[in-house]
Amino acid sequence: MTELRAALIATARAMQPAGLNRGTAGNVSVRDGDGFLITPTGMAYAALTPDDLPRMAIDDSADGSYHGRRKPSSEWRFHRDLYAARPDVGAVLHAHSPFAVTLACLRREIPPFHYMIARFGGSTIRCADYAIFGSQALSTAALAALEGRRGCLLANHGLLVAGRDLDEALALAIELEELCEQYWRACQLGAPVLLDAGEMAAVIDKFATYGQQ
Repeated sequence: MTELRAALIATARAMQPAGLNRGTAGNVSVRDGDGFLITPTGMAYAALTPDDLPRMAIDDSADGSYHGRRKPSSEWRFHRDLYAARPDVGAVLHAHSPFAVTLACLRREIPPFHYMIARFGGSTIRCADYAIFGSQALSTAALAALEGRRGCLLANHGLLVAGRDLDEALALAIELEELCEQYWRACQLGAPVLLDAGEMAAVIDKFATYGQQ
C-alpha cells in the first residue's frame, strides 16, 4: 500500500514537468483491490504525502464516500466508473494540457492524421460531449467517448486517459498531448492528409502486439 501511494504521488508530480498541468488542475488515480486511491481536491502535488491520498470504493453504492483525511478530487466519478466498467484499467489520468484543451474547446475529434492515433485503440480520438466538471453527466459522456479506447478529449475541458498502470497512464497522456499539438500545428498549414480505414486497420492490428515480450 505504501509503495502504491508513493507511485501515485510520483505520477502526479510528473505531470507538470511533462507539460500536462499547472497548479492543482487535473487528477490521477490508481486501482487498489476493490477500491482506488486518488489525488485530493485542491492540493498542490508537491505538498502531497501518502496520508493525503483518499481511498474510494469502486462499488457505486458507496456514492462519494471515502477514507482518509483529505477530500477526493471533484472528478472522482469518472475514475470510479472507469474502474467499474473496465477491468483492464488500472490507472486513470486527467489533465488540462494546453493543446488538448485547445482542441477540446473546439469540440473537435482528432482524425487519423498520424498512425500513433491507433495507440489509443481506434482510428480517431473522440471528444466527449460537454457536461459540468465533477458531474455524473460528465462521467457518462467520458465513458461513451472511451468505449474501445484508452484516451479521449473532454469538451471545453481537457484530456482523459485510462492505462493498465500508472506508468502507462502517464505515457498515454504525454502521447495524447503531443498528438494534439502535432494536429494543431498541421492544421495551421492546411487540412492534414488522413490515413484511410484500411491503413488504420493495419496499424491497429500491429499495435495489438506492439511492445509485448
